[in-house]
Amino acid sequence: MARDGKRITRKMPEADLSIPTRNDAVRRAARLSVAPMMDWTDRYCRGFHRVLSRRALLYTEMVTAPAIIHGPRDRLLRKDAAEAPVALQIGGSDPAELARATALAAPFGYGEINLNVGCPSDRVQSGCFGAVLMKTPALVADCVRAMIAESPVEVTVKCRIGVDDQDPATVLPDFLSRMRDAGVSRITIHARMAWLDGLSPKDNREIPPLDYPLVHRMKAQFPDLHLSINGGLQPGMAAGQLVQMDGVMFGRAAYHQPWDVLGAADRLWGETPPCATPIDAASATRPLIARWLDEGARIHQITRHMLGLFHGRPGARLWRRTLSEGAHKAHSPAEGLALYDAALDQVRDAMESA
Repeated sequence: MARDGKRITRKMPEADLSIPTRNDAVRRAARLSVAPMMDWTDRYCRGFHRVLSRRALLYTEMVTAPAIIHGPRDRLLRKDAAEAPVALQIGGSDPAELARATALAAPFGYGEINLNVGCPSDRVQSGCFGAVLMKTPALVADCVRAMIAESPVEVTVKCRIGVDDQDPATVLPDFLSRMRDAGVSRITIHARMAWLDGLSPKDNREIPPLDYPLVHRMKAQFPDLHLSINGGLQPGMAAGQLVQMDGVMFGRAAYHQPWDVLGAADRLWGETPPCATPIDAASATRPLIARWLDEGARIHQITRHMLGLFHGRPGARLWRRTLSEGAHKAHSPAEGLALYDAALDQVRDAMESA
């Protein structure tokens, strides 16, 4: 009651519709995504990729659950709002740890939380997570159940078709069925085995043969799951794969040939791409670079992700050489921008004279 005796009626808060709306938006964005890549898909890389495509789903580097719980969380999980839609990939194998990490990551506003069940690196194996988890699908199911219980957004999985001496035709459908039963409805499948005994992480990205037909059969067998295909995809392959799959995930091709993969990607959603040419993209990225430099970044931290922008075009070699060789000499934001402008001017000149 108020002091004057009149009853105060409080307006009840409206229902929060942001979570399902965000989930739907991220699911639509998964039509084309850029894979989580350790040491590559940091905030500078994602910011640059977002200039190329408004629509594509971007992923962070993998961050381990213990690092989120005990490490410098703000630094590890920091992102710009303009990166959205962006997903956080977490590595781990302890359900309680993964649940805690998921809860701690929630305030950072990622549109998706992804569990890594595909990385074959030595660091991942020694921590008993990543691709080695394909051998313990029941544990993975426990992990995702725990994460789902703590996540305001969709929890997804990225996996391989199998590891070591497993039979993918048997292992993969069983794995997908277990994930579905645990509450996961969106999975990205790297269409290669991971040979953990005898191959380096680099070799595991190249030597085991791709088996796209198996992944295509999984989509036919599990029509209720949203399945994306990953592994060995090259520019120009998206439309063909999307005939049979819900989504395509590009890894190294998107990093080394960003314009060829992302420059026209928004047409997959029936939209006009934000930049008409790689030159336009480089110009549009400049204000971001200026802001990042003012915040304390070094020019190399940013431009190392942009070296492939002009891949296969006049001036590409000059662009790479100027940025690579001059970065260590640029000690201030002004010097960093001057180096960037010089590299871009050289590309313009090369294109005009070609």
